[in-house]
Amino acid sequence: MIDKIIYILLILIIVSCEDETTEGIPAYIKIDTINLIDSTDYNNNPTTNNITDAWVRINGVDKGIYELPANFPVLNHGNVDIKIYAGIKDNGIAAQRVNYPFYNSYSENIILKKDSITTIYPVVSVKNNIGGQFDDFDNSYSFNYDSCCFQRSPNGINGNYGSITLTDSTLSTEIKYQDQSLSFDDVPQQGSPTYLELDYKNNTRFLIGVYINFINSPTVEKGLIWVTPKEDWHKIYVNLTETLTEAVGAEDFSLFIRLSRDYTLEENKVDFDNIRIIHYKK
Repeated sequence: MIDKIIYILLILIIVSCEDETTEGIPAYIKIDTINLIDSTDYNNNPTTNNITDAWVRINGVDKGIYELPANFPVLNHGNVDIKIYAGIKDNGIAAQRVNYPFYNSYSENIILKKDSITTIYPVVSVKNNIGGQFDDFDNSYSFNYDSCCFQRSPNGINGNYGSITLTDSTLSTEIKYQDQSLSFDDVPQQGSPTYLELDYKNNTRFLIGVYINFINSPTVEKGLIWVTPKEDWHKIYVNLTETLTEAVGAEDFSLFIRLSRDYTLEENKVDFDNIRIIHYKK
């Protein structure tokens, strides 16, 4: 009797080990890039992006955040529902990675096989219930500038683009939307996301900030982020949410981009395009 019990226990242990070994064989998912489509009224053909990460859910369970291109293991097998969210670097900072709130997610039903790679090609879209301020320089632009230092040029990433340049004794210049402020009657506060999207290249750092205008108080200038030089066109997503949420009692706000003279260089220059301040519609 004892021998029979020992035999049964050995069989159960062997079966259990076999099951653990089998279940521990992962399937692999490969994502090279996440593409973006924009069918909103603000589409500038094409809308640029800097999607750096895939936020992955399988059958409703978070599976992690993966920098692109990615090839990662999962212990799911068979028919699964996968959802991909587009991730960005908040304020261009690698340590601040977020799921960008203004892009819809991508969903697909796929079959995962143990020890095999399944490649997927996610396409996300810009959400439709957005508003804001949009300048692409192909038709017109709505900011104020110093005539000495600003010009519009052709042959950018999507047609025309803007430039501000400093030489000689001019200490600083900026573009600012002081005559095109965004009213808090239209822009949600209380933690609702608001972002600046900007394409740029520059040979010296520049400052992005906002002017916050109060009815019976002086305008508050708030610098948000210094942007470091980039030789090639680059896109940054600047998070305005906390700054605008804290602007209790303000009437409206406006963006500025400021360049200061660096005399270690013969000239200081920032090229920029596709300025988009985006928020949800109220």
